[in-house]
Amino acid sequence: MSAHERTATAAAPAGRPGPPARSGASAAIGWFLTIGLNVVAPILTYNALTEDRGWSEFGALLVSGVWPLLDSALMVAWRRKLDEFAVVTLVFLVITALVSLIGAHTARALLIKDSGVTGLFGLLCLGTLLAPRPLMFYFGRKFATDGTPESAAWWNGLWQFDGFRSTMRTITLVWGVAYLVEALVRIALAYVLDTSVMVVLSPVMIYGVLGTLALWTAWFSKRRAAEGARRQAAAAAEAADGAAAPA
Repeated sequence: MSAHERTATAAAPAGRPGPPARSGASAAIGWFLTIGLNVVAPILTYNALTEDRGWSEFGALLVSGVWPLLDSALMVAWRRKLDEFAVVTLVFLVITALVSLIGAHTARALLIKDSGVTGLFGLLCLGTLLAPRPLMFYFGRKFATDGTPESAAWWNGLWQFDGFRSTMRTITLVWGVAYLVEALVRIALAYVLDTSVMVVLSPVMIYGVLGTLALWTAWFSKRRAAEGARRQAAAAAEAADGAAAPA
Protein backbone atom coordinates (compact mmCIF):
# COMPACT_ATOMS: atom_id res chain seq x y z
CA MET A 1 0.00 0.00 0.00
CA SER A 2 1.41 3.42 -0.96
CA ALA A 3 1.87 6.36 1.40
CA HIS A 4 -1.13 8.09 -0.13
CA GLU A 5 -3.26 4.99 0.29
CA ARG A 6 -2.25 4.82 3.96
CA THR A 7 -3.17 8.50 4.26
CA ALA A 8 -6.61 7.78 2.84
CA THR A 9 -7.10 4.77 5.07
CA ALA A 10 -6.09 6.76 8.14
CA ALA A 11 -8.54 9.53 7.33
CA ALA A 12 -11.52 7.34 6.55
CA PRO A 13 -13.77 6.02 9.31
CA ALA A 14 -13.86 2.37 10.29
CA GLY A 15 -15.90 0.21 7.96
CA ARG A 16 -15.31 2.29 4.86
CA PRO A 17 -14.29 0.16 1.83
CA GLY A 18 -10.62 0.34 0.92
CA PRO A 19 -9.28 1.47 -2.42
CA PRO A 20 -10.11 -0.53 -5.56
CA ALA A 21 -7.52 -3.06 -6.63
CA ARG A 22 -4.69 -1.55 -8.65
CA SER A 23 -2.79 -2.97 -11.59
CA GLY A 24 0.74 -3.69 -10.43
CA ALA A 25 2.05 -3.74 -14.00
CA SER A 26 0.45 -0.36 -14.73
CA ALA A 27 2.00 1.21 -11.63
CA ALA A 28 5.44 -0.26 -12.41
CA ILE A 29 5.38 1.06 -15.98
CA GLY A 30 4.38 4.51 -14.73
CA TRP A 31 7.25 4.69 -12.26
CA PHE A 32 9.73 3.32 -14.81
CA LEU A 33 8.78 6.05 -17.30
CA THR A 34 8.88 8.75 -14.63
CA ILE A 35 12.38 7.89 -13.39
CA GLY A 36 13.77 7.07 -16.83
CA LEU A 37 12.52 10.20 -18.59
CA ASN A 38 12.97 12.66 -15.72
CA VAL A 39 16.32 11.54 -14.27
CA VAL A 40 18.26 9.01 -16.35
CA ALA A 41 17.57 10.30 -19.88
CA PRO A 42 18.39 13.97 -19.16
CA ILE A 43 21.76 13.05 -17.58
CA LEU A 44 22.71 10.69 -20.42
CA THR A 45 21.63 13.24 -23.04
CA TYR A 46 23.65 16.04 -21.46
CA ASN A 47 26.78 13.89 -21.20
CA ALA A 48 26.45 12.60 -24.77
CA LEU A 49 25.96 16.07 -26.28
CA THR A 50 28.74 17.79 -24.35
CA GLU A 51 31.37 15.03 -24.38
CA ASP A 52 30.76 13.35 -27.76
CA ARG A 53 29.06 16.01 -29.89
CA GLY A 54 30.81 19.13 -28.67
CA TRP A 55 27.61 20.96 -27.76
CA SER A 56 27.65 23.90 -25.38
CA GLU A 57 26.51 23.24 -21.84
CA PHE A 58 23.58 25.61 -22.29
CA GLY A 59 22.34 23.90 -25.46
CA ALA A 60 22.75 20.45 -23.94
CA LEU A 61 20.71 21.48 -20.89
CA LEU A 62 17.90 22.78 -23.08
CA VAL A 63 17.74 19.57 -25.12
CA SER A 64 17.84 17.47 -21.94
CA GLY A 65 14.69 19.24 -20.79
CA VAL A 66 12.70 17.67 -23.63
CA TRP A 67 12.55 14.31 -21.83
CA PRO A 68 10.26 15.46 -18.99
CA LEU A 69 7.95 16.95 -21.62
CA LEU A 70 7.85 13.58 -23.38
CA ASP A 71 6.99 11.92 -20.07
CA SER A 72 3.96 14.17 -19.63
CA ALA A 73 2.85 13.59 -23.23
CA LEU A 74 3.08 9.80 -22.85
CA MET A 75 1.12 9.84 -19.61
CA VAL A 76 -1.64 11.92 -21.18
CA ALA A 77 -1.78 9.59 -24.20
CA TRP A 78 -1.81 6.52 -21.92
CA ARG A 79 -4.58 7.73 -19.62
CA ARG A 80 -6.46 9.43 -22.49
CA LYS A 81 -7.21 12.45 -20.35
CA LEU A 82 -5.46 15.55 -19.08
CA ASP A 83 -5.83 15.51 -15.29
CA GLU A 84 -4.84 18.25 -12.86
CA PHE A 85 -1.44 16.65 -12.21
CA ALA A 86 -0.60 16.69 -15.93
CA VAL A 87 -1.77 20.29 -16.22
CA VAL A 88 0.55 21.38 -13.40
CA THR A 89 3.47 19.49 -14.98
CA LEU A 90 2.90 21.01 -18.40
CA VAL A 91 2.53 24.52 -16.99
CA PHE A 92 5.86 24.25 -15.22
CA LEU A 93 7.54 22.91 -18.34
CA VAL A 94 6.30 25.94 -20.25
CA ILE A 95 7.50 28.22 -17.46
CA THR A 96 10.90 26.51 -17.54
CA ALA A 97 11.17 27.04 -21.30
CA LEU A 98 10.18 30.70 -21.06
CA VAL A 99 12.47 31.39 -18.12
CA SER A 100 15.39 29.78 -19.94
CA LEU A 101 15.05 32.42 -22.68
CA ILE A 102 15.18 35.33 -20.23
CA GLY A 103 18.40 36.90 -19.01
CA ALA A 104 21.89 35.47 -19.37
CA HIS A 105 22.24 32.41 -21.61
CA THR A 106 24.84 30.47 -19.68
CA ALA A 107 24.74 26.98 -18.26
CA ARG A 108 24.94 28.31 -14.68
CA ALA A 109 22.12 30.75 -15.32
CA LEU A 110 19.94 27.97 -16.70
CA LEU A 111 20.61 25.81 -13.64
CA ILE A 112 19.70 28.72 -11.38
CA LYS A 113 16.50 29.34 -13.34
CA ASP A 114 15.67 25.63 -13.13
CA SER A 115 16.07 25.84 -9.35
CA GLY A 116 13.72 28.79 -9.38
CA VAL A 117 11.09 26.64 -11.04
CA THR A 118 11.14 24.14 -8.18
CA GLY A 119 10.88 27.10 -5.84
CA LEU A 120 7.78 28.15 -7.75
CA PHE A 121 6.43 24.65 -7.19
CA GLY A 122 6.89 25.18 -3.46
CA LEU A 123 5.05 28.50 -3.70
CA LEU A 124 2.29 26.83 -5.69
CA CYS A 125 1.85 24.23 -2.96
CA LEU A 126 1.53 26.95 -0.35
CA GLY A 127 -0.79 29.02 -2.54
CA THR A 128 -3.21 26.12 -3.05
CA LEU A 129 -3.78 25.98 0.70
CA LEU A 130 -6.15 28.87 0.01
CA ALA A 131 -7.95 26.91 -2.73
CA PRO A 132 -10.89 24.55 -2.17
CA ARG A 133 -8.49 21.58 -2.42
CA PRO A 134 -4.70 21.70 -1.97
CA LEU A 135 -2.26 20.53 -4.61
CA MET A 136 -1.29 17.31 -2.82
CA PHE A 137 -4.88 16.12 -3.09
CA TYR A 138 -4.42 15.88 -6.87
CA PHE A 139 -0.92 14.40 -6.59
CA GLY A 140 -2.30 11.84 -4.15
CA ARG A 141 -5.05 10.90 -6.56
CA LYS A 142 -2.49 10.27 -9.29
CA PHE A 143 -0.25 8.00 -7.23
CA ALA A 144 -2.83 6.35 -4.96
CA THR A 145 -5.05 5.28 -7.85
CA ASP A 146 -4.52 3.68 -11.24
CA GLY A 147 -6.49 6.36 -13.09
CA THR A 148 -9.70 4.36 -13.53
CA PRO A 149 -13.02 6.13 -12.89
CA GLU A 150 -13.72 3.81 -9.94
CA SER A 151 -10.44 4.54 -8.16
CA ALA A 152 -10.69 8.27 -8.86
CA ALA A 153 -14.23 8.35 -7.47
CA TRP A 154 -13.02 6.52 -4.34
CA TRP A 155 -10.29 9.10 -3.80
CA ASN A 156 -12.60 12.08 -4.45
CA GLY A 157 -15.11 10.69 -1.97
CA LEU A 158 -12.57 10.83 0.86
CA TRP A 159 -12.67 14.64 0.82
CA GLN A 160 -15.86 14.58 2.89
CA PHE A 161 -13.88 13.48 5.98
CA ASP A 162 -12.28 16.10 8.24
CA GLY A 163 -9.24 13.93 8.95
CA PHE A 164 -8.52 13.45 5.26
CA ARG A 165 -8.83 17.17 4.52
CA SER A 166 -6.53 18.06 7.41
CA THR A 167 -3.97 15.48 6.30
CA MET A 168 -3.91 16.73 2.71
CA ARG A 169 -3.42 20.32 3.81
CA THR A 170 -0.62 19.44 6.23
CA ILE A 171 1.20 17.39 3.59
CA THR A 172 0.85 20.24 1.09
CA LEU A 173 2.30 22.71 3.60
CA VAL A 174 5.34 20.53 4.33
CA TRP A 175 6.02 19.82 0.65
CA GLY A 176 5.78 23.51 -0.20
CA VAL A 177 8.26 24.59 2.46
CA ALA A 178 10.64 21.73 1.62
CA TYR A 179 10.84 22.61 -2.07
CA LEU A 180 11.36 26.29 -1.32
CA VAL A 181 14.36 25.36 0.84
CA GLU A 182 15.60 22.89 -1.80
CA ALA A 183 15.49 25.59 -4.48
CA LEU A 184 17.48 28.05 -2.38
CA VAL A 185 20.14 25.42 -1.63
CA ARG A 186 20.47 24.44 -5.30
CA ILE A 187 20.82 28.08 -6.35
CA ALA A 188 23.65 28.51 -3.85
CA LEU A 189 25.38 25.32 -5.04
CA ALA A 190 25.14 26.44 -8.68
CA TYR A 191 27.53 29.29 -7.84
CA VAL A 192 30.16 27.14 -6.15
CA LEU A 193 30.12 23.84 -8.11
CA ASP A 194 31.03 23.05 -11.72
CA THR A 195 28.18 22.73 -14.20
CA SER A 196 29.05 19.10 -14.95
CA VAL A 197 28.66 18.31 -11.25
CA MET A 198 25.40 20.22 -10.95
CA VAL A 199 23.86 18.44 -13.95
CA VAL A 200 24.14 15.21 -11.96
CA LEU A 201 23.50 16.68 -8.53
CA SER A 202 20.48 18.78 -9.48
CA PRO A 203 18.08 15.93 -10.37
CA VAL A 204 19.50 13.87 -7.50
CA MET A 205 18.56 16.69 -5.12
CA ILE A 206 15.11 17.08 -6.64
CA TYR A 207 14.27 13.39 -6.38
CA GLY A 208 16.17 12.99 -3.12
CA VAL A 209 13.90 15.59 -1.58
CA LEU A 210 10.97 13.82 -3.23
CA GLY A 211 12.00 10.49 -1.70
CA THR A 212 12.48 12.04 1.72
CA LEU A 213 9.07 13.68 1.52
CA ALA A 214 7.52 10.38 0.45
CA LEU A 215 9.02 8.65 3.50
CA TRP A 216 7.81 11.47 5.75
CA THR A 217 4.34 11.21 4.19
CA ALA A 218 4.26 7.49 4.98
CA TRP A 219 5.32 8.15 8.59
CA PHE A 220 2.84 10.98 8.98
CA SER A 221 0.04 8.85 7.57
CA LYS A 222 0.90 6.01 9.95
CA ARG A 223 0.83 8.42 12.89
CA ARG A 224 -2.53 9.78 11.79
CA ALA A 225 -3.84 6.23 11.52
CA ALA A 226 -2.70 5.48 15.08
CA GLU A 227 -4.29 8.68 16.37
CA GLY A 228 -7.54 7.83 14.62
CA ALA A 229 -7.52 4.32 16.09
CA ARG A 230 -7.00 5.72 19.59
CA ARG A 231 -9.86 8.18 19.16
CA GLN A 232 -12.17 5.43 17.91
CA ALA A 233 -11.19 3.17 20.82
CA ALA A 234 -11.79 5.97 23.33
CA ALA A 235 -15.17 6.80 21.81
CA ALA A 236 -16.19 3.13 21.85
CA ALA A 237 -15.11 2.77 25.48
CA GLU A 238 -17.03 5.91 26.45
CA ALA A 239 -20.14 4.65 24.67
CA ALA A 240 -19.85 1.27 26.40
CA ASP A 241 -19.46 2.92 29.81
CA GLY A 242 -22.51 5.05 29.13
CA ALA A 243 -24.60 2.04 28.13
CA ALA A 244 -23.48 0.11 31.20
CA ALA A 245 -24.19 2.92 33.67
CA PRO A 246 -27.33 2.42 35.80
CA ALA A 247 -30.33 4.57 35.00
